[in-house]
Parts: sequence; structure tokens; C-alpha cells
Amino acid sequence: MSAVDLAEVRPCLEGAIPAIMATTAADGTPNVAYISQVYYVDQDHVALSFQFFNKTRQNLLAHPRSTLLVLNPINAVFYRLHLRYLRTETEGPVFESMKAQLAGIASHTGMAEVFRLLGSDIHEVVELERLPQEPLAEALPAPAPRPNPLVVLRRGSARLSAARSLGAALEATLDTLEKELGVRHAMLLILDGATQRLYTVASRGYATSGVGSEIALGDGVIGVAARERTPVRIGHMTSAYRYSRAMRDSLLGDGSAAASTDIPYPGLPEPHSQLAVPLLAADRVNGVLFVESPVDMQFSFEDEDVLVALGGQLGMAIDLMQEAEAPCTEEELEGAAAAAATPLAAGPVLRVRRYRSNDSVFVNNTYLIKGVAGAILWKLLQDRQRQGRSEFTNRELRLDASLRLPDVADNLEARLLLLHRRLAEQCPQLRIHKTGRGCFRFEALGPVELEDIAA
Repeated sequence: MSAVDLAEVRPCLEGAIPAIMATTAADGTPNVAYISQVYYVDQDHVALSFQFFNKTRQNLLAHPRSTLLVLNPINAVFYRLHLRYLRTETEGPVFESMKAQLAGIASHTGMAEVFRLLGSDIHEVVELERLPQEPLAEALPAPAPRPNPLVVLRRGSARLSAARSLGAALEATLDTLEKELGVRHAMLLILDGATQRLYTVASRGYATSGVGSEIALGDGVIGVAARERTPVRIGHMTSAYRYSRAMRDSLLGDGSAAASTDIPYPGLPEPHSQLAVPLLAADRVNGVLFVESPVDMQFSFEDEDVLVALGGQLGMAIDLMQEAEAPCTEEELEGAAAAAATPLAAGPVLRVRRYRSNDSVFVNNTYLIKGVAGAILWKLLQDRQRQGRSEFTNRELRLDASLRLPDVADNLEARLLLLHRRLAEQCPQLRIHKTGRGCFRFEALGPVELEDIAA
């Protein structure tokens, strides 16, 4: 037997093979039981799922020492962990991550109604052993080669450092996921601090982009990751944390019919693996990076570590780009100049309706956008109609009290990016072009009729 580091044991804690736990009662009577979930907390601690008040639980409360046997499914090596029970957590990052993972394990094994997490038992790892390995009759197949995490991070960092706008930073992150990790389905969401909802600003691999779709804090793996500021990873199909659509509020129109503000959520209909990572900066959540796959056990703890590192860089980049308002690239300036030189063809009349209650904007009775982005669009339309304006600056938007931007972390760049992409997808007759550092042009291809409704 030889001493090892807990990092070596992390492949054993993916939920593929149940662990075996031995405890003793106060009188010394031993008890052995299977444990559904062992969760890596840090290099000195693990958390075990507390699901039933059974003999194991009673023994732990009476005598906090236990022994855990885990197996690496890749090379069939056993490890023995000597543990000391410290406490039980019923809320917080560890509990929520374990709850999500257990829901996946339960669904995979057909035990969704039985497996319910009551708490996360935190244990200190007092001693760790690698047990002698018996020679195998046949060699185990070598695991599929994986990309080097440091190489992935280096290339991802290079892409992010070259980005000169928020949109470019988001696309650089998605490029890294797709090209370096082979992730085919991913999305990025930004947190609106005022509404405490996350809205999709970029995605990759879906039939529709879902830009503008919203998720509330605490809903599914994405909402839990943002609320608890912790990664949440699921390796099996689970209905408890699955989305088939974004849950959106509705509002009444003119009283005669319901006007829906539902933007379809772009997620897979039946994901088997999901991983959500919060985008943190200065101890504040800026958004969430989310990936998923139709394959079981697609994302490992190594993938989680890589995404956490990339997410930290992107979180800081979001903050810096809000403050810096980087000047346009030459390509962007050339594109804006070409667009300005192109004659605007007269299109059909656009009938734009705004509901003041939540700044929802509809174009020809079709929902477009709401919230701060909706208020910005309405301002641009009004200024264009009343003053004939087409040139605007980020600074004037920040100083406009009617937009109700928060004093701290207003995410104006993200809101403008969201508006730009929604217009490009749903209403190309209205368009925004960045023309320089912190300034842009707003254009309409045809006449516009405005209707403001107080309800």
C-alpha cells in the first residue's frame, strides 16, 4: 500500500461505480453499505450523499470515523479512504451540485423516486491508500485520448486576449469549446442583476440561436450554477434538471388577446450530459457558460476544471469590455462604412408597439425583445422619429435615466449585443452598426409607426 493524493482518486468519484462504506456503531459493531455518491470538495475533503436515516447514518452520528472503498473504472485500481465526519450541509454550493448529480444518477438507474438528497455529509480525508492491484487476465482497453488541458487553456486564452469586443469574446469562447474540446452544443448567458434572470446572448450547435431566451436564478443546472456560484455537472439523463423550453412570463396586450414574450430555449430536447459554470468577476456573477451532450458521461471533472478557468477569464473580460468600450476593429469600421454607403431600400411599414410595464417591444404583432434592451430600442426609435437621429453613443445611453440602467455592472455592452442579434435574426429592417469607440448607428429600412401602451 502506498500513500496517494486525493487528486488521483477523482476519476473514482464520477458516479459510474458505487462506493462501499464501512462504519461502526457506538458498541463497535461494524456495518457495510453502498453509497450512491462521493463528491470531491477539495484536496482534503469529500462529501457523501445523505439520503436515508439508516444504520450508516446512525453510526456516523455516534462514531464519526469511517472507511470508504472506491474503484477507478478506467484502470480497475481500488483506493481506501479513511474519513472523519465533520458536518451535514443542507444548502449551498456543495449541496446543490450534489443534488443535481444525484438526480442524474437516480434517473439513469430508475430510482428517481427513491434517491432524494437530504444533505451533504462533509468528511475530512484523514488517510488515503492505493490498494495492491491484482494482475488482470486481459488488459483493459486504453481510454480515448483527451486534449491536454493546459494546451486548451493556452489556446483559449490567446483567442480571448485577441477579442476587442464583447461579441468577439463570446465567439472566441465558443470557438475554443468546439475546436479544442469537441463540444458541439453550448451557450452563454448574461445575468441581469435587476430582474435576477439570465438571458442568452450566444449559442453554438442548435437549430435556433435562442438569443434572448431567459432562465431564472435557481432553475435547472444553469440557474443553480449562477445562484450558488458553483459548477454543476450531470452525467446522465435527468428530468429534474432538464429544460425543454425557457420559462418566460407572458403579458396581456390591448386586453383582447394575450401577447406572448416567449423566446424558445435552444437546449437539446433530451440531454444526457450537462455542465454549467458561473462566469465570475470580482466575486460577482456575470453569467453562465453552459455545455451539453446527447451522450452519457460526456464531461469529466477535467472538462469542468477547464471550463471554470475559461469562465473566469471570460467573466473578467465582460467587466473590462463594459468599462473600456474598445474601439472597433478595422473590419468592423469597414463594414459600418459599407453599410452607410449602401442605399436603404424602402421596405414595408413596420408597426412597433411598446408595453411600458416591462418595455416589451412587438414588431407587426410579433414579439421582439423586452426589459432594458427593449427600452433602448424604443429610445432609438423615438429619437429617430422625432429628431431624425441615426448616430448614438453608449455614454448617452448610460446617462439616460429612462432606461433604468443599474448603477453598478449595467452590462450595457451585453444588452446592445443582445439587441443587435435579435434585430439581425427577427427584424433585419432595423439594424445597429458600431461606428467607433462607444458609438453606433441605428437605421431603419422603411417607414416605422410607433404605438406606446401603458399597460
